Amino acid sequence: MVFLQRSNPHLSAVDAAAALLADAGCTLLVPPHLPPALPAPHTFARRLARALAADSAADLPTRLLTGLAAFADSPARLRQLLLPTSPSSPSLARALLSVPALQPGLLGLLLDKLPEHFDDDALDGVPLQDDVGRLIILQFRWLDFLVDADAFVTKLVDVLSVAPPRLKKEIIGSIPEIVGDQSHDVVVSALEMLLQEDSQVVVAVLDTLSNLNLNAQLQDQAVTVAISCIRTIHADQMPHLLRFLLLSATPANAGRIISQIREQLKFVGVVDPRAARGKKLKGKASAVSTDGAILDALRSGLRFKNMLCEAFLKELKSVDHPRDHKVIDVWLIMLIYANGGTLQKSAEKILKSKILEGCVQETLFGQCIRGNPELVKVHFMSYLSVSDYLLACKEEKAREFATYLFTALFEEFSDTFSRQELVGSLITHIGSGVSYEVSSALDIMISLTTNNSDELIPVASHITGILDYLESFHEDNLRKVYEIFCHLALAAGFNTGSGGSSVANELLMVVRKQVSNPDIKYKRMGIIGALRIVSAIADANAAVNCSSSQQPNCEEALGLLQMAINSSRCHTLPLILLYDELAALVESRILHSAIFDWVGEHVAEFDALFLADLDDGQLPEKYICDGIEGELWMNLDGNISPVCLNILPLVSISPQKSQACLQIFPSQFLLLTVAERSGSEGSLGGINALLGSPLHLPSTKSLDGSRWGSLSALEKKTVCHSLYFAINWIRELLNAFSTQVAARVDNVSQKVRDETAVKLLKRLRNLILLESLLNTLLKMYPLSLPELRYLGDYSVSTITSKLNHGKKMNEENMEGPSSNKRQKCLKDKSASDKLSSDDKLKQTTILDAFKRAGVTITQETNRVSQPLPSGMMSKDVENEANDLSELGVIDLMAAPVQLDMQRFKFRTLHLTCLSLLNYSEFQDLTLPYDESELPLYLYLLRDLNIKLDRLNPSIKPFFSNSQAKSTYAHCQKSTEELLSTIQPLFSSLRKFVDGAVSMIKERSDCCPDNWSSHWDSAGNPHIPNVMVSKSSIATSVFKEALGCYRKLLGIPDLLNHANMSVLKELLQTFQPTENFDDDISEFRPPLAPSNVDYLYCGAYKMFEAIMDPVYSFSYILASDVLITMQSILSSTVMLLEKSGESNGKNTHVGCSKDIIPFLQKRLGLSAHKLLASDFPSEDAENGRQNKGDLIPRILQIYLRNSESTSDLLEKLACSVLPEVASLKTKSTAQEMARDFPTLCSSTFHSWYRVLHEENTGNFNKMIKQALKTRSQSGVAVENVVDEIVKSVNVFVGLIHVCKNHEKVAIHAIAVKYGGRFIDAFLKVFNFLETQFGQHGGRIIQMIKALQKATRTIQTICAEAKGYKRTMITSKIPATKRSLERFVFQVKALLHNCSTEDTFVIGNLKHKDLHGHVVSSQVYGGVDDDDPDDAEQEEMETDPETPANGNGNIVDDDMAEGDEEATPLE
Repeated sequence: MVFLQRSNPHLSAVDAAAALLADAGCTLLVPPHLPPALPAPHTFARRLARALAADSAADLPTRLLTGLAAFADSPARLRQLLLPTSPSSPSLARALLSVPALQPGLLGLLLDKLPEHFDDDALDGVPLQDDVGRLIILQFRWLDFLVDADAFVTKLVDVLSVAPPRLKKEIIGSIPEIVGDQSHDVVVSALEMLLQEDSQVVVAVLDTLSNLNLNAQLQDQAVTVAISCIRTIHADQMPHLLRFLLLSATPANAGRIISQIREQLKFVGVVDPRAARGKKLKGKASAVSTDGAILDALRSGLRFKNMLCEAFLKELKSVDHPRDHKVIDVWLIMLIYANGGTLQKSAEKILKSKILEGCVQETLFGQCIRGNPELVKVHFMSYLSVSDYLLACKEEKAREFATYLFTALFEEFSDTFSRQELVGSLITHIGSGVSYEVSSALDIMISLTTNNSDELIPVASHITGILDYLESFHEDNLRKVYEIFCHLALAAGFNTGSGGSSVANELLMVVRKQVSNPDIKYKRMGIIGALRIVSAIADANAAVNCSSSQQPNCEEALGLLQMAINSSRCHTLPLILLYDELAALVESRILHSAIFDWVGEHVAEFDALFLADLDDGQLPEKYICDGIEGELWMNLDGNISPVCLNILPLVSISPQKSQACLQIFPSQFLLLTVAERSGSEGSLGGINALLGSPLHLPSTKSLDGSRWGSLSALEKKTVCHSLYFAINWIRELLNAFSTQVAARVDNVSQKVRDETAVKLLKRLRNLILLESLLNTLLKMYPLSLPELRYLGDYSVSTITSKLNHGKKMNEENMEGPSSNKRQKCLKDKSASDKLSSDDKLKQTTILDAFKRAGVTITQETNRVSQPLPSGMMSKDVENEANDLSELGVIDLMAAPVQLDMQRFKFRTLHLTCLSLLNYSEFQDLTLPYDESELPLYLYLLRDLNIKLDRLNPSIKPFFSNSQAKSTYAHCQKSTEELLSTIQPLFSSLRKFVDGAVSMIKERSDCCPDNWSSHWDSAGNPHIPNVMVSKSSIATSVFKEALGCYRKLLGIPDLLNHANMSVLKELLQTFQPTENFDDDISEFRPPLAPSNVDYLYCGAYKMFEAIMDPVYSFSYILASDVLITMQSILSSTVMLLEKSGESNGKNTHVGCSKDIIPFLQKRLGLSAHKLLASDFPSEDAENGRQNKGDLIPRILQIYLRNSESTSDLLEKLACSVLPEVASLKTKSTAQEMARDFPTLCSSTFHSWYRVLHEENTGNFNKMIKQALKTRSQSGVAVENVVDEIVKSVNVFVGLIHVCKNHEKVAIHAIAVKYGGRFIDAFLKVFNFLETQFGQHGGRIIQMIKALQKATRTIQTICAEAKGYKRTMITSKIPATKRSLERFVFQVKALLHNCSTEDTFVIGNLKHKDLHGHVVSSQVYGGVDDDDPDDAEQEEMETDPETPANGNGNIVDDDMAEGDEEATPLE
């Protein structure tokens, strides 16, 4: 062959190439429509390679490539080279590329031919065999080798840069099949440049990068390239980009990927919620599909890579400002939540914290939900689950957020399935039994039924499931339930055959059954439901056509009212509830005139039942019943009084009958006053005579010491009940007529208002006297008072408090009580005869058993008096009462302890009564107030304190919520209403504080004469031994005023932006009279007087100024001032936290963070001043009793507000406390504790406990700081290590005190807080391990110190078990577990950080607290049942190992000369 070629030089290049190929077994020259003949491609390639290598001098490869190039000049011939030679064989070009000598040239030839076919755009969609460009690219795929890969890739990239889009995507997609791993760096760089030039190839590039086997560096470069495209890529291509990024995520770059996605990704479908509600959406279909694809890409990426979810949650935690949160955050939370598992809990907690901090707001979720029903539909259950979680949270803000989510989901999804799911979820929450959750769920249902009642009618059958939970609801929730059903029934118009008709019929049926039920629990439900229905169908503003029975609405309402009245006449408490609820309804709604007429007719019987006529202000005849003479008390109108309240005659009739009758009259009077105001445009002129009318009560002779002792038990009960009903009558008078002075009434003149205010203040004097008298009598004759307001399930009375005479009693009372004046009271029948069959079937409680037996449980002595039949005391108890027959001195200012125990039974004073704090009986402008009025103001301040307790969630009342607050709607006021009522009283509070301080400075303890001089003007009878102590009234007023101020500052809602003006006025009122700018001159820039921070400083300065005069009089009052100063600091901190500004000046509230250290420093100095002073002699006796309560609070304030809490703790625990503990006598202890006289034997327990608590709390703060500074170096880490060492030293010092203090209580505190401190120390081991190289020596010394403390704890536990000290043994198991974990953590630390083995297993010596070896564990003859406790196997250090450069532990106990291993614990 070679010879022939040399002998024929004139043959053409094509013929020469054909000849070479023919010798190798391939026929090149065939017809154009057929491919070359290549029977054996692999054999052909081997032959051709050998032939080309046989004669290197002939340059055969070049000649062959020249012939092939000439042959390929024709497109048809080129296509022949590219087509497969047979269905199972490659093309001739592919076979030639397998020849190493030909491959570089042929690759170049094909790449040169490729641009010639760039313009074949018309070939889009044609088969592959007709597309020459794609056939050329096909030849490059899956080559077995590349002779010159770099040159080929370089030229391929050059061609790629100029290729048309059609072939560009084809080449990019084929790169993983063309290029080897050695050329990936060039490819990645080329693709990066290509992305910058052409955004249409993003998807192809991403697919190629995903298919390339890149190393870590190139993979990071590819991720960076992809991230750079997020902002510029077309929305349709975004899912591919996100899928690539999420699949490329590694632990190293997951955080960066998530961060960039959050920052740059924008949803197409995000619209303005207002536009969504207006349905003005165009092109939403494509946007929703695009966003759906994006969410699918995110979901698939997050589902299989938890590290991405963790990275996102970590990223979300670091976002602090609301404006930095984006819509993508909500969707990512939903996607993570849908995945379930542990990350679901983490997502819930983070979302909740963000909502509580105000970072995630409702508008953010609104952008996701509003206008995107198709997009949200896929994730509907996730949104619903998140809403469920938030609705079950304790925090009100989280539940408000859930309310928004439920409402938004309901409005956006109108399909039956979604709404059934929503309603079903809400009903589940309603039946949860958790009060706050139930209340919030009902609020949501009310909102939905109010605004979307028509849309809820199709799912009304699901809503009726709420009726299954009625028995567990309290009154407020019952009102909400019936309001929900009233809205549904009204929406359907009570039309027959509608969905709402069944709801209305079922509602009416349930209510009628409940009202008719003899059980008070169900009757309560029926009364509330009936009145709610009346408020709905009899509302004058409601447009309702007819009822379900086709009767007029007013007739339906009247029928329900009459039914409720008739069924409750024989039940006292339900009737009280009915009157109170009806009064609230009449006052709050504009009802049909027929309802007002019915109410007016019903309350008209009040006069005949409870009032008696007078002749010239006197009784027509004397009244005597069972030896008790009656007389008129507290006549303010003198001879012109037309009537009196007939209390004594009603009490003196049959006790059961009289009690039931008088229990009702306060609530009936409330209904009377409300009806009068409603019908007289707010005026009470029609019943004005009742305000000054006298009270018919037992004669004051009965209250004489000798006379009281001779009274029988029944007579004493009559006197006490008479005073009790008189007290509540006056309280209702105050409630009614204070409305005439609290707000201006158009038809009430100013003169009438002033006269009414004076009378009200006189009535307040009457009230104080009556309560003091009754409190004194109850001390001598303990008695359970009847309930005058309904307290729901917490009522002490049961169904046995029926009106046993029923309608007969009402008929008798209509005739008036005069016919019974001269009749003796008859004895009651046996209680068992009066009980109905239903009552007998009821399960008896312990309290019921005591009541039926007549047992009286005294609150003060906790003794049970054994009764006689008919409730009389036994002879022994009666003799004891006779010994206490003398009333003694009655201090009107003393807190009525006996009454306060039963205060929840009294009628509640309304907010309008507090307006009397601004009124005075006298018009002397030279004095801010008269001293004789301080008792009146004190009474109102005490009531204000009780009301403020409701607004502060941190304050728990003595009784439960249902007892501590009124259950009827008349007294349910919101925070805003209460603040608006109290705001005018701020100046009065300041006036009372200044006046009390002035009286304290005078130190006069005589009774003010002006109180006695105004005694008669109020109609109070003369009762001996009644006094008012000037010092006690000043002290009480001061304490109550400070308590009100603290509670006002502690109201969370006061710090809201809407109430900022109220906060400023409160602070402005309590500013010092002298200029204090010099004291705050250190602030730069200076504080502006109009800002809140300036007002906080001024209020603090005012109380700081009155500390000295108050302290000289009373240590207890001084501590109250200190606590008030702390409340100012706490309010400042809460305001800054709530505003969301962590640094610098807050422009919204005008409060600088710099005032916090300023106030803390001054507060710490004030607390130190109290701790460094002993009790003054004036209140030493009283103060010692409260010392244990005051010292811990003052000490906490001192420690938490010092410059360095850890340094102060170290000083107290290691220096001061050990000296006092080692002393034996109290006087010596006080002599040694010169700096702190308050530290003595009686307060040592309090000091010791507080130091443990504060040290543990301070150490926990150090742990958080250590975790934050773990990656830092230098001063920050050094400071953290120093603080940890100080906390350990404090702990060791406190535990060491137990060696010299033998009190069991001290040892119990050491064991309890010892375990807690060790638990906290376990959290810091990771930090210690990272810092062991630099601070190994200090860490070893710290562990050695802890070792001594843990030994002491072990010894205390062993002794407590031996001596069976249960105060300690109950705390041992948890502490032992902590000590065991500590041992193994220390071993792990030293094993990982030390070069020598320093731990062995040994036996712990048994020693006592003084270090003496104990030969046996038998204490005081007590047998130990557990022989395994004789030897405790503990992890310990090797005593033979000295301290070396690695800081290994050297034990200090080798001085004993014992070869036994010294344990670590």
